[in-house]
Amino acid sequence: MDARIYKPRKTAMQSGRGKTREWVLEFRSENARFADPLMGWTSINDTTGQVRMHFETREQAIDFAKREKLTFTVDEPREPKRLVKSYSQNFAADRKQPWTH
Repeated sequence: MDARIYKPRKTAMQSGRGKTREWVLEFRSENARFADPLMGWTSINDTTGQVRMHFETREQAIDFAKREKLTFTVDEPREPKRLVKSYSQNFAADRKQPWTH
């Protein structure tokens, strides 16, 4: 069974970083989804794709995957570039664009 270990990014609707501190182990579904012939809904026989396990550290998630003999990939988080600006820069004399109301 294949698993993915990653640290979730903050969503566009979040201003804080509340749910981005834990590492997540998520199983990848091996079976393809299919349309139910009676209702036409999308179905799948393998429910492991719905399982998400949360760990405090990356090493705990890797140890669990190794202990359960899972093949896994680790996606390292990319830190966003911080633009350090102050409010006074909006009114600086050397602005590239003129300040207007």
